[in-house]
Amino acid sequence: MALWIVLVPVLEAQQNPPHIGYVYPAGCRQGAAVEILAGGQFLANAQTAYVSGGGVEVAVVGYARPLLPREVAQLRERLEELQKKGRDPAVLKEMAEIREKIAGSLRRNANPALAEAVTLRVTAAADAEPGMRELRLATPLGLSNPILFHVGRLPEYSEAAADAGAAEGAPMEIVLPAVVNGRIVPRAAGPAQAAARAGRGGASGDVDRYRFRARRGQSLVVAVSARELIPYLADAVPGWFQAAVALYDAAGKELAYDDDYRFHPDPVLHYQVPEDGEYTIEIKDALYRGREDFVYRITIGELPFVTGIFPLGGRAGERTALDVRGWNLPGARAVMDAAGREPGIYPFAARVGEQVSNAMPFMADTLPEAVEREPNDSPEKAHRIQLPVVINGHLGAPGDRDVFRFEGRAGQQLVAEVYARRLESPVDSVLRLTDAGGRQLALNDDHEDKAFGWITHHADSMIAAVLPANGTYYLHLGETQQKGGAEYAYRLRIGPPRPDFELRVVPASVNAAPGMTVPVTVHALRKDGFAGEIALALRGAPARFVLSGGTVPPGEDKVRVTLTVPPMPAGDTFGLILEGRAVIDGREVVRTAIPAEEMQQAFAYRHLVPSQELRVAVSRRPAFRVPVRIAGPLPVKIDAGTGARVRVQYRLPANLEPDALRFELSEPPEGITLREAVPAAGGVELVLDCDRAKATAGMRGNLIVEVFTERSVNPQKEGARPATRRIPLGTLPAIPFEFR
Repeated sequence: MALWIVLVPVLEAQQNPPHIGYVYPAGCRQGAAVEILAGGQFLANAQTAYVSGGGVEVAVVGYARPLLPREVAQLRERLEELQKKGRDPAVLKEMAEIREKIAGSLRRNANPALAEAVTLRVTAAADAEPGMRELRLATPLGLSNPILFHVGRLPEYSEAAADAGAAEGAPMEIVLPAVVNGRIVPRAAGPAQAAARAGRGGASGDVDRYRFRARRGQSLVVAVSARELIPYLADAVPGWFQAAVALYDAAGKELAYDDDYRFHPDPVLHYQVPEDGEYTIEIKDALYRGREDFVYRITIGELPFVTGIFPLGGRAGERTALDVRGWNLPGARAVMDAAGREPGIYPFAARVGEQVSNAMPFMADTLPEAVEREPNDSPEKAHRIQLPVVINGHLGAPGDRDVFRFEGRAGQQLVAEVYARRLESPVDSVLRLTDAGGRQLALNDDHEDKAFGWITHHADSMIAAVLPANGTYYLHLGETQQKGGAEYAYRLRIGPPRPDFELRVVPASVNAAPGMTVPVTVHALRKDGFAGEIALALRGAPARFVLSGGTVPPGEDKVRVTLTVPPMPAGDTFGLILEGRAVIDGREVVRTAIPAEEMQQAFAYRHLVPSQELRVAVSRRPAFRVPVRIAGPLPVKIDAGTGARVRVQYRLPANLEPDALRFELSEPPEGITLREAVPAAGGVELVLDCDRAKATAGMRGNLIVEVFTERSVNPQKEGARPATRRIPLGTLPAIPFEFR
């Protein structure tokens, strides 16, 4: 296998790719231009930004960072000089500006991950497609992570700029319908506010208010987007901005309040206006926190909003009549047209004139469809069904349960799976399988589906069982909290297993110098017992892009592969498509990998949050391109006891000493270690060991080898032992292996 390895010069290797923690405001209107702030880390020398979907142009306007210690010292010296000059207005103004510069720098340093900021000018074309986009920032070191940015139809307001040390001000005046943008940032306050906050736990977050006029009889909808914009904050508990919103009348009386909407942290209010007058919306963090990345968008007005549909899905390729519930809707009936669509989940939205409602998921499937028949709350009244089938039903009242009766055969494999929470239904299901005598054969409450990376409570149930005998069986579906109502809808799939898989590729933004090899991770989300091999390949990639180690081994849920970017002009970005192929029940199945970001919630939990695009940026980092060849047959056969040797052939430039290179396995498989790297003619020989007690016979995968060097560091204290610092240089192409 002949490829390139890129050895990045020492100083450049220590640089990190840019990372965006937030954008504010997090959206703009069609046909409008707005300046936004992108806050994060490693954003210096930002060149441009990319917005998915087209119709949006972005230009870099400015950059800000925390002051260096010497810069703070210089400002303080200047402040001391000014204090000696008396009370001249010009002097006082300069003193105030210096104090704000120092205070602003201290605020930035309080959270290093958000310390830098790039100002961008975003212009959306009048015909730009409305909806959620992704914004990425480009610097000489590469492309940032994607962050959500909304293009909307309504007039937009942005919270008036205010010093973080200022007290909470008067409400901002707006005209409905509108979208308001704001942030709940840390605030100091006057004595009254400080005393009030002390009484509720010493909170530091601010409170934002927006005032508007409304008419009697208006059906107001107030919908907050906060966690929707930034799904997870790794260093916060519960892991997102927990917005709370309240509506007040002109006298300050609270009329409505919410800090969530069903199982979503983002609240939604619906209020019937009783009389003409002024009203105020107030938003804050429910835990009284404040952070620069507590960004929100509030949609306010007499706007269509769908609270539920029934059924939650239908046959792929057909039209399905829907019952639609919600506010400010044109009617209770609609049609979802799935003509020409493959099985999957698609958005449904109601349109009222030029206004479009929120989207609800609609699931298209190929199985026969049926509607639950009541009464069916006991085995004696069970709804008789013929397998396979998808049942569309309701838990229509608190305590309701639905029972389904079917005939089965000995040895028959059965899968029963509820789709409810994944389709925006509040149902927290529990499934129970019994035989004709009432004996319980299987029970499940929650089944985790990693394909839905935004869900923190996987409340849908799934049972996989083998029927023990010929006869009658009953499937019981209930709600774990004994809740029910018109919105408690579900889809229940019952039938034989349908082995399948989905793919996620992480990260969604890949950065590499020309000719560089970088690792990426592919997650296989296996379904209904599928355990086969999945072959990975790039589809329609530019010439000489190489994917190494492109196989997900049988039974494995993820594999690390490498992507090698060809020598090409720096500064280019490319959209890539990765797909996987597997043979299932004698037919080839092809699935496109969905790009994703592996996001951490509340210091521990990790989620695969889908992105819209997989983009590769060819960064401008200078590097030595070194041709590399992994000699010998692949995959490498590793034996317990004897291990294996892998010859890596390369020719280094004259100014790079071979002895300076170090090699290390990155995230090595259990039981496999790199004992040593022995210099050899034209390269190096990697000596691998394997511990049979830890490794599993037949284990397959890829070895990812990192190349680095070490530099001596002068001790800071006299008499201290010398130390070394590790300097990463590059990555070898993935080396497939098999343990036998």
